[in-house]
Amino acid sequence: MSRLLYDLAGADENIRFSPFCWRTKLALAHKDLAFETVPWRFTEKDKIAFSGQGKVPVLVDGEKVVCDSQVIAEYLETTYPNEASLFGEPPARQLISFVKAWTETALHPALVQVLLPDIHTLLTPADQAYFRQTREGYYKRSLEDFAARREDAVAALHTTLKPLKATLEKQPFLAGLAPNYADHIAFGALKWAITTSSTPLLEPGGVLERWMGAVLETYGLA
Repeated sequence: MSRLLYDLAGADENIRFSPFCWRTKLALAHKDLAFETVPWRFTEKDKIAFSGQGKVPVLVDGEKVVCDSQVIAEYLETTYPNEASLFGEPPARQLISFVKAWTETALHPALVQVLLPDIHTLLTPADQAYFRQTREGYYKRSLEDFAARREDAVAALHTTLKPLKATLEKQPFLAGLAPNYADHIAFGALKWAITTSSTPLLEPGGVLERWMGAVLETYGLA
């Protein structure tokens, strides 16, 4: 069975930076499911028109097309029940729900303040125009204004990361002794950051860098 994942890329197709696509890639690795990625860019809506929407990740699993990282995770859990569970025992769902909410309402917004100008520089000219128009329209601020406030945004980001660091100083993974979908969610956000940032954002050899390495090593992706 062929299994394809449409994965957001920069002008250099080796730059894969979507936090949501990273969630899905780790979920597939967790389930030990082979897949190939298809690089996709913001303005290539026609390439995923078959999915009925315009965002990635899009997973094509044989004849099945699944969109949205959370929907894909639920699909993988249901479709491949004999593989390792993404969510663990029922109580773990509550932890994952909290990590998802914290990541999307606290960590992602903090990263946006830092990363938008850097992401813009990594895109094709067509994607740069699209990215500037859509992001400046949404945030009502220019990319240059984000860049001018970068120093304060990085300081705020480090404050936002404190709960994650404090947790991982006491246990190897958010899920405990081994990673699950909670780790995938938080990992995706930080992979987005270190892939696109023009300056280092994590302490070299620090707890967050070590945790990210351990996640990749767990799935043979290091």
